[in-house]
Amino acid sequence: QVQLVESGGGLVQAGGSLRLSCAASVSFFSIDAMGWYRQAPGKQRELVAAITSGGSTNYADFVKGRFTISRDNAKNTVYLQMNSLKPEDTAVYYCNVVLRLPIGSRGNYWGQGTHITVSS
Repeated sequence: QVQLVESGGGLVQAGGSLRLSCAASVSFFSIDAMGWYRQAPGKQRELVAAITSGGSTNYADFVKGRFTISRDNAKNTVYLQMNSLKPEDTAVYYCNVVLRLPIGSRGNYWGQGTHITVSS
């Protein structure tokens, strides 16, 4: 059983900052990668940033230099610090967790999504 609780979304002016958090409650299995995706109206869901259990990170080009992903393995929590926000960052942001399952497989789980609106 996996539960993901996201927090930190809201309304911010362009140039402002927000910090997202996603706390994962996991039974029986360990967490591999954690990340954030976003989906704007009329668009497909896209990767924003991801981080492995070892701390390796991957960012979408459109957030490099502005967003920072981090995680606290002891708390099973992933964070997304978002600076210099732009109106085009407006979207629903989803937490994603990948679990290590038996026999080398992986399980993909999603949070409920948190809205971010950046006003110009």
